[in-house]
Amino acid sequence: MTTPILPEFGDVNLDLIDEHEGRITVVLSEPGKLHPAARRVNKLMRGALLRFAESKTFEKLKEGEAHELAFPTGLKADAVQVVRLEPRADQHVVRKAGGLIGKHLIGNDILVLAGPLKHADDLALGATLRGYAFDDHKSKKDDAPKGGSLRLMVSRPVMFEGARDRIAAQTEGVFFTRDLVNEPANVLTTTEFADRLIDLKKLGVKVKVLDEPALEKLGMRALLAVGQGSEAPSKVVVMEWMGGDASAAPLALVGKGVVFDTGGISIKPAAGMEDMTMDMGGAGTVAGVMKTLATRKAKANVVGLVGLVENMPDGRAQRPGDIVASMKGDTIEVINTDAEGRLVLCDVMWYAQEEYKPAGMIDLATLTGAIIIGLGHENTGVFSNDDTLCNGLLKAASAEGEGAWRMPMGPGYDQLIKSHKADMKNVGGRTAGSITAAQFLGRFVKDGQPWIHLDIAGTAQVAQDGPLAPKGATGWGVLALNRLVLDMFEA
Repeated sequence: MTTPILPEFGDVNLDLIDEHEGRITVVLSEPGKLHPAARRVNKLMRGALLRFAESKTFEKLKEGEAHELAFPTGLKADAVQVVRLEPRADQHVVRKAGGLIGKHLIGNDILVLAGPLKHADDLALGATLRGYAFDDHKSKKDDAPKGGSLRLMVSRPVMFEGARDRIAAQTEGVFFTRDLVNEPANVLTTTEFADRLIDLKKLGVKVKVLDEPALEKLGMRALLAVGQGSEAPSKVVVMEWMGGDASAAPLALVGKGVVFDTGGISIKPAAGMEDMTMDMGGAGTVAGVMKTLATRKAKANVVGLVGLVENMPDGRAQRPGDIVASMKGDTIEVINTDAEGRLVLCDVMWYAQEEYKPAGMIDLATLTGAIIIGLGHENTGVFSNDDTLCNGLLKAASAEGEGAWRMPMGPGYDQLIKSHKADMKNVGGRTAGSITAAQFLGRFVKDGQPWIHLDIAGTAQVAQDGPLAPKGATGWGVLALNRLVLDMFEA
């Protein structure tokens, strides 16, 4: 588990500035205007900071941008970074500015002179989120930066009491998700994944693992069909966090956990197949949310359920044209074995409703390439049958700066997955691919059950560095779903 480098908040200590040997970040707002801590840096730098603050270079900096002052004469610090932010700057801008600080966090001791910045906690959260690196499998670990610290000097430390604990809960969940999604499939097998979830018991989460005989007894033959060509045993892991009223129905979070997806008999092209280690991103996000909720002792009832399988071509693998029965009892004609995620989800969703009768149900999956064509890597596709729950999710995602966009659904799309041999097909062709996937899942939602489907294929993993995460797994959804629980389900 990658451990976040957590911030400390404290009063302005001018002597500490004098002695600091790492990096110093100075938050400034207006040209030529220095707060007390910045004035001490300027004095030690013999006026160089003020000269920069009065320069055209600083004037051209946009809100949230940063500039590096190399070789700061007069300081013991290695470097001075100047970030331009108004005291009441938008918290999303502040969070991204924190990411500019966090790029240097691993291996460095960073002192942030935040001055009167209102959202200094968001600056710290952004820095902590960006200070992540997944290097578990690099052999030259001795050459990699280690450690680091983050201290923020603020005008009113009392405003940020509890911020460290809140940031710890958020980032530990996000990092847990990132670690899971970044792991290679030869390490994160279905069994290893389940074992890491069992470890959440240490935080008070009740964890139950359903093995293949139990799944067969329950009738989860759609899920089992996906994994029957793999040596890795299929599993469903159920995580219960019951921190709310004992009589309150829980929120159910359901995650697709395909630890590797070759496409099965409908095998994928070789180019890019290595990225299919992230096809368990939905399950990874559910795991991260559960860790965050347990870490902060959320006063809510939430159940996380993940279907863990591996989709491999083998003599026993399911074939295009096979017909499988779901736990619900509906039959599915398998047209394409690479549309396997919905076969996993439909059984776990039905089990969640049968077992827990949830107040709301949200499934997450790296489900379709079509959603990337439609929304790119900026937004998760949101599909729902309930405006109240959906609007709550969209509001929470917006509050956390995680892109989400509601997509249409409707009975007209059902014709695309109509089968003349079974109750439905598992794909409907290229047309409206993300929508027909959602329509398929909607058939496994009971009448009156509030439900959201989140297609995170474009947001779970990115191919380049982002403002709050390096290349690779992003942890999208942990913050938004934690906020949703806080807003709508806390006791």
